Amino acid sequence: MARPPLPIGTYGSISTEKIGGGFRACTRFRDHDGVTRKVERNGATPAAAKNRLREHLRDRAQQGPRDGLNGDSRFSVAATEWIEGVDRLVVQGQRSPNTAQLYRLNLDTHVLPALAELRLREVTVPRLDRFVQTVQLHKGSATAKIARTVVSGVLGLAVRHGAILSNPVRDVGRIVSTPARQPRALTQDERHEWVTRLHGDRDAVRKDLPDLCEWMLGTGVRIGEALSVSWEEVDLADGTVEIDHTLIRIKGVGLIRKTTKSSAGERTLRLPAFALSMLRRRKLAAGGRGPVFPDSAGGWRDPSNTSRDLRNARGSAEFAWVTSHVFRKTAATEMDRAGLSARQIADQLGHAKVSMTQDRYLGRRAVDRQAADALDRAHRDAKREGDEGVSAG
Repeated sequence: MARPPLPIGTYGSISTEKIGGGFRACTRFRDHDGVTRKVERNGATPAAAKNRLREHLRDRAQQGPRDGLNGDSRFSVAATEWIEGVDRLVVQGQRSPNTAQLYRLNLDTHVLPALAELRLREVTVPRLDRFVQTVQLHKGSATAKIARTVVSGVLGLAVRHGAILSNPVRDVGRIVSTPARQPRALTQDERHEWVTRLHGDRDAVRKDLPDLCEWMLGTGVRIGEALSVSWEEVDLADGTVEIDHTLIRIKGVGLIRKTTKSSAGERTLRLPAFALSMLRRRKLAAGGRGPVFPDSAGGWRDPSNTSRDLRNARGSAEFAWVTSHVFRKTAATEMDRAGLSARQIADQLGHAKVSMTQDRYLGRRAVDRQAADALDRAHRDAKREGDEGVSAG
């Protein structure tokens, strides 16, 4: 009767022999693919050679391969497999293309130059801690957090493959961010002056910035959401707009229109009267087809290029701090001033967590008349104060 094979991940008796100035320890190990192989390690003494061999066999037993990954696989190999998995999630609609692009950029720029050639078993907590601290020192906390997320994803894949026992990123020191700046919104006077400035700027008018800014002030939507709205999503009779898409540019792909990044972002907003009036005027002029805020060719408008146009329109240092997100914060602040709850404001902005709204925007996905009324009052008050200022002058 044939001798039964060794159980997978185990080895037989260890023998030693003298070689040159030291000793070699040998045994036969049954690998995770079922093949029994001769394994050997050298040492200065028989005991040292045996200890080195046992240590290797222990790691080899714990780090068996699955789909080719094991403890001796390079970090770069696991990273390639991980980022390809992220890309597949994008295709399946389970991950944002923008997120995948951000991960890939961080992986190529920061993670792989530092960790690519390490074996997975060599990616230890001390090494990762030094890496994260270095990125934070030279590139800032935000970049360091993304790098940590990327490394955690790669090593999480390695754990699932059985290449390493646990994810060392869990024990890496906490990344301490600098305190966030207090959210700043336009005051009534600043709001009126800003809109007036845009209407008086020929280049800004040519680039359709006045109406776009009024739209963001009247809805609180993100710039990508604002530019992705089509006439099919606007109901002028009911006074509502469906916000369920955004526009982003993906390197190597181009401008794409995708669904919002979360279910909370899919919402129906009731529009303030001034925004409805503006839409009716635009629909008469444009025919009511395609994007509400198109580019010069009538297609979707690039958010990045539009943000650059806004920067150019800021003019003096007085409005140097104004970005498209300031309009969003201004809308949130006006609703807060009008007495709306944080939940109502979060639903208007498309935030799943009220804490996000309270912490970063104040300075349910339900259609809410109060939100539209508050934004409408803010528009009228700003206009009235501006007109009174002109009369007094």
